[in-house]
Amino acid sequence: MRQTLTETLKTDRSRLRRAHEKGAYDRDSLDAVLDAMPMCHIGYQIDGKPSVLPTLQWREGDHIYWHGSSASRALRAMEGADVCMTITLLDGYVLARSAFHHSVNHRSAMIFGRAEKVTDTDVKKAHLKTMVDMIFPGRWDSLRPMQDQEVKATTVLRMPITEGAAKLRSGPPVDDEDDYALPIWAGVVPVSLQVHAPEPDPANQPGLAMPDHLSRIRIG
Repeated sequence: MRQTLTETLKTDRSRLRRAHEKGAYDRDSLDAVLDAMPMCHIGYQIDGKPSVLPTLQWREGDHIYWHGSSASRALRAMEGADVCMTITLLDGYVLARSAFHHSVNHRSAMIFGRAEKVTDTDVKKAHLKTMVDMIFPGRWDSLRPMQDQEVKATTVLRMPITEGAAKLRSGPPVDDEDDYALPIWAGVVPVSLQVHAPEPDPANQPGLAMPDHLSRIRIG
């Protein structure tokens, strides 16, 4: 049975010190951010110096996964090490009546943990299939089967969701009480990501129809 976020993820490191009202410590809030945005950034150390890797992530149950080349120096440095993953969605610019109170509506998550390497070939291949079908629903079965050498050339890392927090802001600006009487326009400019119509590869075979599953591609 899955524990609640307040039991497992809220730690002295993950709790918000400022604007604590924006913090969410339940798994539903955290999972909603993870599932809505596949792009993430992973902080780690390489040769004792900080670095950040932008990559794709996907969640399966109580673990979060990412992948890359088996030759990747970054992934080799992450394996067995403590890392910090962040995911952010920008939902709007918040325009207040003073520069001080301008803000952004957003959903974000920060997760701390130790990266584990998936070593079993069949299990690794199953996770890669899950990634493809989560981002491109129905596409895996239409592709050329993945070759053993391709599986070997791919590293899959995972991290248990055991420490972290979501940070959320929505709604209109919050101004100083006296400023509401000022004749200054305030409000929110919504921001969103959008999936556009597919653009075919010029190298496609002549007359090749676009597959139906492309209509199901979405962000998150």
